[in-house]
Formats: sequence, structure tokens, C-alpha cells
Amino acid sequence: MSEWERVFPRGLALPPHGQRRRARPPGSTAFRCVLKALEGAVLAQGAEFQLRLSLFDATYHHFFGRTWRSSCRAARRAPPHPARAAFNETVYFHTSLNHSGIAAVVEVVVTAGNGDGSSRHLSCGFGLIPLFGSGSEATDPAAEGRTLKLYHGTPRALLHPRFQDPMEKNKYLTVMEKSHLQYSLKPHQPLEMIFHLLPENLLVSGQQNIPGVLPACGDASDCLQKPQLLKPVTCYLERLSIQLHPSLEEFEEELLDLLNSDRLLKALPSGARSEATEMCSVRWAVWSPALGTGEKEEEVVLPLRGGPHRGPCQALVYRTPPSGRSSCQGKHVESGTVQFHVSTDSEEHLVTAAKIPDKGRDALEQPPTLSLSPQAPLRVPASPRGPGLSVSQLSAMPRGRDQPLDGGITHLEADLGWADPKACAEEPLRALPFAPLQVPVAALGLQADSSHTLLSRAALARLHTAGFPEILDRHQEPVGISEPVDPATFSPQLEEADPLQGNEIILQFLAFGRDARDHAEGTWPRTIFLTFQFYRFPPVTTPRLQLVSMERGPAAGQAQLLVRVNKDGTLGSGPPGLQLKYMVDPAFLRAGEQRWFVRYLAEHSLQIDIWDGDSLLLVGSAAVRLQSLLRQGREAIRTHHELEVATTEYEPDVTVMGQEALRHGALRPLGVRVALRGRLHLSMANVGHLCEETPGQLPSPLPSRSRIVPAPDNARVIPAGSWLSRDTACGRVSQARRLVEVDSELAAALHAHRPGPRLVPPAVPSEAAAARRRKLRRMALVRQQEEAGGGRMPQVSGWQEQRAQQVRDLQIIDAYREHTKGESISRLLSQAITATRTVHAVLGTAEFFEFTLKNPYGVQHTVTIEVDHPELSVILDPREWRHFKELTKSVTPVEEEMFHLRDDLRPQVYLRPYETVRIPFKYQTFSADPAIVAAQGPAGLDSSADTAARSLGKSGAGRMKHIQVSFQVSGGKPIALLLVKVEPQPHVVDQTFRFYHPELTFLKKTIRLPPWHTLPGTPVGMPGVQPEMFVRCSDPNIICETKNMGPGEPQDIFLKVAGGPSPQIKKFFVAIYTDSWLAAPVQIWQFYLHSLQRLDVSCTAGQLSRLSLLLRGTPAPRRVRAFTSHPHELQVDPDGTFLLPANGIQELFVGVRPRRAGSRFIYLNLVDVESHQLLSSWLLCLACQQPLISKAFEISLPAGGGRGCNKRITYTNPYPSPRLYFLSTSRPDLLQFKEDSFEVAGGEVYTIGLRFAPSQDVGEEEILIHINDHEDKNEETFCVKVLYQ
Repeated sequence: MSEWERVFPRGLALPPHGQRRRARPPGSTAFRCVLKALEGAVLAQGAEFQLRLSLFDATYHHFFGRTWRSSCRAARRAPPHPARAAFNETVYFHTSLNHSGIAAVVEVVVTAGNGDGSSRHLSCGFGLIPLFGSGSEATDPAAEGRTLKLYHGTPRALLHPRFQDPMEKNKYLTVMEKSHLQYSLKPHQPLEMIFHLLPENLLVSGQQNIPGVLPACGDASDCLQKPQLLKPVTCYLERLSIQLHPSLEEFEEELLDLLNSDRLLKALPSGARSEATEMCSVRWAVWSPALGTGEKEEEVVLPLRGGPHRGPCQALVYRTPPSGRSSCQGKHVESGTVQFHVSTDSEEHLVTAAKIPDKGRDALEQPPTLSLSPQAPLRVPASPRGPGLSVSQLSAMPRGRDQPLDGGITHLEADLGWADPKACAEEPLRALPFAPLQVPVAALGLQADSSHTLLSRAALARLHTAGFPEILDRHQEPVGISEPVDPATFSPQLEEADPLQGNEIILQFLAFGRDARDHAEGTWPRTIFLTFQFYRFPPVTTPRLQLVSMERGPAAGQAQLLVRVNKDGTLGSGPPGLQLKYMVDPAFLRAGEQRWFVRYLAEHSLQIDIWDGDSLLLVGSAAVRLQSLLRQGREAIRTHHELEVATTEYEPDVTVMGQEALRHGALRPLGVRVALRGRLHLSMANVGHLCEETPGQLPSPLPSRSRIVPAPDNARVIPAGSWLSRDTACGRVSQARRLVEVDSELAAALHAHRPGPRLVPPAVPSEAAAARRRKLRRMALVRQQEEAGGGRMPQVSGWQEQRAQQVRDLQIIDAYREHTKGESISRLLSQAITATRTVHAVLGTAEFFEFTLKNPYGVQHTVTIEVDHPELSVILDPREWRHFKELTKSVTPVEEEMFHLRDDLRPQVYLRPYETVRIPFKYQTFSADPAIVAAQGPAGLDSSADTAARSLGKSGAGRMKHIQVSFQVSGGKPIALLLVKVEPQPHVVDQTFRFYHPELTFLKKTIRLPPWHTLPGTPVGMPGVQPEMFVRCSDPNIICETKNMGPGEPQDIFLKVAGGPSPQIKKFFVAIYTDSWLAAPVQIWQFYLHSLQRLDVSCTAGQLSRLSLLLRGTPAPRRVRAFTSHPHELQVDPDGTFLLPANGIQELFVGVRPRRAGSRFIYLNLVDVESHQLLSSWLLCLACQQPLISKAFEISLPAGGGRGCNKRITYTNPYPSPRLYFLSTSRPDLLQFKEDSFEVAGGEVYTIGLRFAPSQDVGEEEILIHINDHEDKNEETFCVKVLYQ
């Protein structure tokens, strides 16, 4: 039994009396009834009692609704008080029957035991609680506690014909002496917000789960006292289709015959006629959407239900199935199926921030957010399909394997301002030859694939015996761990000759450990989650993974196992680690994509971002080369990697003003600091499989590699919507269909005045809205003319009425044909000259094809080409045409000066009589499709990690774009039409950049391109050593450009991005090209701009500075906590979890004590600890000054380990009174104090004990010792220079 079948009967209730249903008022009143305690001498000591509550209509002697039952409670006696059974249970309901005869009946039931050990329930009394007064108003809400007298017997006595209302006048009822029930009843207005979820007259308790209402937490909570709705999720149901056995037409015909037979069996009075239309439910289906499982879209097939079973519509319309069919499969086929495509908005139920304002604008995303949806097990599809791939992508790749583009990236930033007071305002200013504006600074990129292992052999043994899932090959044998392959030994011929062309890519995330060189500026996370994207699969945001130590305490350098976290915060019971599988089978990839995939593994790296699962702060990033996944002829390969996880910190920009900007060397660059945080243990495997087609499924047709679209001369045209056609070995077979089945407007006109049930006309998705309105007006005109000419026919019976109706239908059909004849002929003629081309579009990649255009006339014509979309264009430059033909290996000729541009920039081509030419087209988009953008970014944390294994072939489904090209001669007469169908496909992301910037400001960033094709020792200024770069951005509102500074000079990309409000994230892509025609990008970079609230802080190193922030509550109260990226330098109060009231304002106190001077950034997040959602985010810009140093010391220590060194220094209290002092240092990893605070009398000397920790590196360090007073203000600062030799 499914969950729905278990819950559905609970919502069924007995309807009110028929007279009540006819005169039901529109409003409904909600009640809250608390059944407190039952007292009386009738209660037996030790017996268990139960209360039952029902609704009763005294006027019609009718019970309705559904009886509610309490839990069984034992009676207790405490002399001299009578026996008492405490219940304290709350019941909620609402009803629209506001009549004085409506009451709630309370029945007292005792549980009695039988001799055989079973139990039975006996009714020992009942009472009536009136809900409404004499004026149909609710009972007095001021009465909190009431006493209900009880009557002997059972509530069934209320159904007796001699029962009188009110009960005080009924002589058959006897009051139970010294027995009563304590209760309270009052209206409950908060229940009105869930009227649409709670059926009327249904009694429920506060502990009962109501679908759509936030459930109660714990045994003492009540979810209906202040009900809260669950967050809604928008679902889109498309392509709905119903299949009935044996066919829809036969099912409908049989159904109508059976309904007519049922009507004939009912004897109607003579002369009585019924013209009412009744809607019947013949089939229904049950679907429970599993939202939050990571599936953005899926295909759903459900069996239809029917027969003598209670359904949602409370109607029984069925027929008995034949006795010969008894198998389950036969019954399933006979019931039919319903099939539809469902998709959800992923960002709507994963994050709670700004929405996408416009499809054409930038794609805005929310920060990585944790979902509370239940975890789904990992699954691997049997045969996922691959994305489309163009020949231009496969051919135009001038990148080399020796020097890929994941090298070091340089970040530059500076602002210039200059003003000359002597300049004349009337004369134009002359620009000075000053370039570049930013000084290059080398910033370290991600070091891909550090295979050097720092763990000991004992730690590695514990790691590999922790119980991770075993990786098996196609023979179900374990795959051993081997060393990564040498890049120099890679052979593409081995990959192409491999008989096992199917690749099962397996990623196992095993453990994460803190690096010994981490200076502990940030706390080590308790839970983490990962975000990354492999090939063209959708990006993955993993579930929360808790770090579990294999030994006592998370010591530095020790790896901690990754264990899944359940919804309630407990650890999962499955094996440790996280495993993802990707199926890449060439049988379902498109033409040439297998070679592209092998090149992707050989030249790319996988970038992985590690996030703190509690604070939602970025821990760091790692990268691993995918070359180790190349099997090189082996059946399977498995490698283990220990990746360095590093984080990059950017210092605030330093602006140079005035004439200092023109002085050489005056520009101070943006400071960048890279810190190593930890090491991620990852196991990767590639298991080879034979390419086999899935049984019962045909492989997807591969697109043609031909770049020529033929003219539709010999095309066999079938009228759209009029025939069902198919090609067979004997030719084309067509099946006629009725006009009402294919034309919705005609069906609506024929059934406009019929009294019987109207057939739902089929939708015509290809018709435009304007054409539909025009046809509807035309149908209305036809009906008016028919009624004005012949008038309404007299109502007759029998065959005369049927014949009159048929004559009228024929007249409507004839008039409809006359009105639509011209349009139908025009549509058929257009189809005869229409050719179709399907383009699988990828961001930034140009799709090239040629259209064969023929002049069908015996005279010359000048043909004008009109395109209705800017992304599809005619290639006018013969050099560009020749360039694309070389890339696609096309052999057709190129004609010089072929086109002529009109004044409106529409191209024209001259054609001689019956001449045939080829028109070159190029489709290229630089705007990321909103649906693909939503699927290609870590907007939130999926509830399951199996999103990685979804089918590649569905990426463009449901987002096809149609572009029409018209070739017109003089007078606007078309001689050919071209329909281009564009299917957007996801693209590969080569590198990801994240920038944090103040909200509602511009980010100006300069990124230096790595030096490609630059040989060592090449003199500066040599031409041709580096190709010219070109860039395009996916967002037209972002300024993205590159400048060529001369031969041999490096090239920089300049970005200017407008940030949004906090905590919004703007996402965009930048495509980098090496050819001037922008045929195919060699790299696609992904950018995230995190907008944060800016807070400028001026402070002194080692001294506490206090400030406060205002927190604004959301419409619902939340349990929140503030997290910071540098908890040792920034403290918050409250420092734990606290309640943020709804729509309220609360102050958060912040204390900043920087350890070193300079400008830097500190991040502060306010996170909902229950839903793991980011509520607010701040960027603290610190301008820290160096304190005044009063004393300096120098000490020499041996490097390379040891036990450290103990030293002492003295401090004299300069005040005449005793003082309390506190100690702190700029390097707590190298220096510890014997005591963190001390108290010294006035004028006395105190000795401070110091403990210097050993260092592994040789060099010198300057360590500051801060001595602060009781208010944490700096009194003195000592400097100790430590020389490690």
C-alpha cells in the first residue's frame, strides 16, 4: 500500500444532510476544542478510557464528518477527590454550517477485557457541546474552562425519532450524577490560512500531520496552534498524453453506449426531460512528486485506476472487466496510462533570495544552500544520451596538450583619478600614452593533481579499510589502484582502437584532512559539501558530509572520513564516502563526440569547491587532472589522489590619486594571499564497457555531418494535422482523421449549442495567439450568419431532431471551409517550399551550414533574405565563409562579392533563370539559456548526489527555438523558406572564478591571460610568438574586452560588472577565442560575483574595536547563527544560535581584533541553522594600522623540528595602582604564553613566560606581543624577531 492510499481514507468524511448542502453559506468558522479531564464517580479505578468526538445535526438527526478518537488514559483516584482521567488533547476543525442545531458529540468509551485476552470497547456516556448560539454566532470565546454534563447510554440515542432538541426537554435522557468533562471551546482564527488543506467538518489533532503544513516537532508541540505552510514548489506539467485500451476512440464509444444504457434503465415520469450535463470520472491516477531529489525534469508514466474503488472524485463509474483476463499485466493494459513531462524551478525550492528578473539579462543565482529534502540513493542510468556536437567544435581546437589553459592567472586591480586645476575648460583634454592602467601581479592558480601523499602508511591503511564501496569492473572483479599515467605516454590511437568504448566514470570522495601548514585563522568545519561539474553533465552540489575522525581529535594532517548526514542531523548508516557515477556510452553520443570526450579527459582538469556545511563559507578549491581516467587499452583503471585545497584572499583596492598616478611605479597592485587549508582524498576510476543498444529501444538518430541543406523540391507534403502518415517499404501510407479531431476551432463551433457533454478539442501549440483570436472571431461570424439566415430550428424529438442537428453541422462545416480555404492553401504552399535544419547550439560556438537556393522561375530575380532572429545571420564576408569551410572540410565553392546589402542591411542575391546557389549561414549565441544557466551553477545543495548521473541527451529537451528565414523576390513573394530548429546544449566550463564585492557597486577586474605558445628564451617583441586573443561575455550588460599591447606583450581581460543587492550572486560566462571569426572558443570561464553588504572598519592590530549590525527579520521567525571567516579575529555576540523574531530588528554586536596590519577582507554570514539558508552576508573591509612598538627583541632558533624554546621578558606597570593586563600575539601558531592575563601592582615588574614553537622552514619571522588593559585597549607592543636557522 502506497503512502497516498494510507493517508487518503483519513480525509474521507460523511457529508452533511442534503438540505444543509443546498443552503450552505459561503464562509466557514474554525474551532479549537481542548478536552482536558474526565471526572466522576462512575470512573473505575485502573480502567482505561477514551474520548470520541463527532459532529451532529440535531435538526435532521444526522451525524456528519469523521469521528476523532483520543488516546486511552487510565483513571486515577486520589482521596478524597473523585476518580480523574487527564487527557489534555486539542482538536481542530472548521465548518460552514453555522446553525444552532449543529453540535459536537463527546462519547466516553471504556476498554473492557474479554476472557480470551482480547478487549472490547463499551460506551458509558456522552454529552453535547453546542457550537453556535441562537443567532448562528460562535460560542463565547471568553469562556476558557467549561464543564460538560454527561448522559447515560450511547450517542446512538440521538438518532431515535423521539429525540427532542434541546436535550433538557427530553425525558428519555438521564444525567450521570457527579460525572462531568472539563473542556474549552473557542474560535481559532489562525486555522483559516490552511482551509484549503484541511477538509471541512474533519476533526484533527495538533499532533496529526497535514499535507502542506509544517509538521510538529516533538510530543508536546502543536502544529495547528500557529500553523505554518510549507514552502510551495512550482511544477510544470507538459506534453500530457492519455492511452486507453484498446484505443481512445473505442473506449469513448463503449463508454457512451454504457452510459446511454444506464440512462434507459432509469424510469422517468411521462413528459419529463432532463437537459442537465453531468461530468463523470471514469479513470484517475495517483502521483506523489518526489521534489528535492535533484531531478530538475523527468518523464512520468502512471497507470490509470478505476472500477469499484473509492477515488478522489467520490464517483463510481466503471464496468466489470471480462473474466477471461486475470493477469496483472492484462489489467494494467486495460486500465490505460497517463504520461507527462514534469519540471521544477530548482532555484525556487533550494534558495530564498532574488529571482531572475529577465531571461535576457544576467543569470542571478543564490549561494550554495542546504536542502532539507530526504536523501535519495545514488543511481546510474543504463544508457544516458550525450549532447550534440558540431564539426566546427571538433575541428577548431588549436590548443596544445603540453601547455593547457589551467595555468597561473593574474588578477589586477587599480583605480586612477587625475585632475589638473590649470587645464582650460574650453579646450578638449588630450589623452596621455599611459598603458596599461593596472600593474600585473602574479597570482597562483590551482595546482592540479598533487599526487604526493603526506599520510603515513598506518593512516593510509586505516583509510582504505574504512569500508568504502568497492569499485568493480565489467566482470565484477575489484579494480586495483594504480599510479596515474604519464602525460607523455598518452596515445589517442589506443583510445580509438579500444573495443570497450563505453566509459563508466566513478568518483569517490573519501576523506578530508587539515593541512599541517594551516595557520588556523579559520575554524575547521564540522560538515562540508562539494560543488563541481564534470564534462557536460549538470553541475553537482553534494549532500552535507560530516567529518569523522579515525583517531581521537582532528589533528593537523590527519584525514577525516566523509560520512553522509541525514535530514535530522544524524550520521547515515551507509558506508562512508560519497560515490558518483557517470555513464558515457558512444552508442548514445552524437557524431564525433567520443573523440571530443577523450580530448576532454586528456587536456582538462576537474575543479572542486569545498564549502562549510554550517557557515556556507568557502573552505577552498582543489583541482585534479583527468588524464588518469584514460584507460589506454586496459579494461579498467583506478587511481588515488590527495589534492591540495587552497583558498585565495584579496586585499582591498588601493586608489592612487592626483599626479602620483602618472609617476612610474606609483600604482600599487592588488594584494593576493594564497593559503593552504587541507587535503582532499579522492579516488577516480574508469571502467570500460561494450557498446550495446538497450533492448527494446532504438538508438537516437545521429545528426548528419553534411553542412548543406537541400531545397525542398521533391518533398512529399502531407497536410499538417489532417493525416497520420508513416513511411513503409511499399511507400507512404496515410490514415484519414475527422476534422473535429484536428481543428479545435471547428470542434468548438460544432459543440457550442449542444446540450450534451462537450468534447475537449485538442490543443494546437503551433498556432500563434493572434491567429487563434482571428479564427475565433471568424467562427463567431459564421454562427451569427447561420442564426440570422435560418433562425433556430424548432425543437423536435426523435430522428427529426438528429437530422436537423446533422444538417446544421454540415452547414457550419461548409461555411468554415469557405472561410479557411485561402489560409489552408497558403499554409500548404508554404510547407511545400519549406526546408528544416536542426542546430545543436553550444554557448559561444558558431554552427555553420549552407542552404541550397534555387530560382524556380524562367526569369532572373533579386532575392532578399529575411531572418527573424539576430543569432542567425548570413555570412557576407568571403574570408569568413572560406574560414568556416576549411574548419568543416566542405568542398563546395566560395563566391566572391556574392551579396548586396540594402539600406535596411538585409542581404540580397541575384539569381539567373533556374539557377542554384548555396547561401552560407552561421548560428552563434553568446547568451546563456536561462534553463541551462539554472542547471549549470551551484545555486543550492541538492538532496541527492545522483544528479550527476542524469542523461546528457535531455539537456536541450523542451527548450527548442524556431527561427524562420524567408527568401523573397519582388513584391514580397517567397520562393523558399528555411526553418531552423535550435536545441541548446550545455557547455564545458574550463575554469571558475569567484569574487566577493560590496553590493550595488561595480567590480572592475583585470585578469591576465597565460602566455600560450611562448618558447623559452624568445626575445621580447618578437612577432608571432603568441596569438591574438578575443573574448565575448554571455551578459551584454557586462563590459568585457581585451587589448593587444603589441608583439610579444601579454594580454589582459578587463571586466566591469554591476553587482546586485546582498546576498545575490551574479553568474556569467566569458568565451576566449584565438581566431578573429570567433568560430569555437578555446576556453570558457565561469564567473560568480557574490554581492555582500560592505562595512568599513578602521582599527589597530592587536586592539579590540567594537561595532554593531542591525538584523532584520523575515516574515517567519528563524533560529539563526552568525559565522565568520576569521573567528580568531572577529567575535560576535550572541556567539551561538539565537531566535530572530519575525519582521523584527535585532542588534548583533561585533568585535574585531586583527592580528596583522594592512587592508584585508573578513566575511560574515547569517545562516538559518534549521534550513541551512543564507539570510545575510557582510564584507568587512579592514584598514588596520600598525601599533607603536615600544621594545624589540631578537632570538635564534633551530629549524626543522625540535621541542621549541622557553623565554622570559619583563613588563613594568607604569601606573601607581594595580592593573589587570591581557596578552595576545600576531602568531599564535609560533608563540604561546604561560598565562594569557596577569595582574601587577603599581610600579611593580612582572615576568612574562614565552613558549616558542618549532618551525619546519628556514627564515625569519616578526612576532608581535600585545599587552592590553581591562578594556582591551593596547598599552604596549613588543616585537620579537625570530631567526630560524
